[in-house]
Amino acid sequence: MDHSLKDKVILIGGGAKNLGGLISRDLAQAGAKAIVVHYNSDATKAAADDTVAAVKAAGAQAISVQGDLTQPANVAKLFDAGIAAFGGIDIAINTTGMVIKKLIVDVTEEDYDKIFDVNSKAAFFFMQEAGKKLRDGGKICTIVSSLLAAYTDSYAIYPGSKAPVEHYTRAASKEFGSRGISVTAVGPGPMETPFFYGQETADSAAYNKAAAALGKYSKTGLTDIEDISPLIKFLVTDGWWITGQTIFANGGYTTR
Repeated sequence: MDHSLKDKVILIGGGAKNLGGLISRDLAQAGAKAIVVHYNSDATKAAADDTVAAVKAAGAQAISVQGDLTQPANVAKLFDAGIAAFGGIDIAINTTGMVIKKLIVDVTEEDYDKIFDVNSKAAFFFMQEAGKKLRDGGKICTIVSSLLAAYTDSYAIYPGSKAPVEHYTRAASKEFGSRGISVTAVGPGPMETPFFYGQETADSAAYNKAAAALGKYSKTGLTDIEDISPLIKFLVTDGWWITGQTIFANGGYTTR
């Protein structure tokens, strides 16, 4: 079975910007045949267009597909669009997610429903659709969070809504393994993106920048997206033998 990126079609949930955008570009440069770049809303369309242009400049084919993945019908449409454009999908990577940082006593029902829709429901149906529609020998990878191993306040529903994905990953790896499909999850530490800074005060941002054991060797003290993209590439190529696992990549920010 060929585990290289040659002739492979890759679908990336949240593939327009930040970590997803870098993964789109890096896998195109590494030899993928085509990238399906998902983006959520009109606010991200310009970033999706830029990423598609960069992918094409790297020699791969690309399309962008908009959709709110909290609606399972849109997940199905996303995969179907990739299949219609390129004949099939080999690798599905889901980087979508949202953060809400609040004390438990301040969390509303709306907060709870919104974050579980994005981080748990959408992740489940993305994985389900990948299991239905990936070619044999495919790869599935989902971004979770190193806060799954944290002992901290204010982050009950963010890692709480990511925690089910660990079990989805284990179950999917067992169910899809007979078709040669490996399934993994990656938990970065706090990343140097607007996704992080939108939730933090100056003091809490400074704390996080000092928390990782290897932090002084990072450009910012945080997890750099450039350190996560190569791990994703490994897991969906030569690392295919790793399946059912959640891997923390955080410079020693949390561990278990």
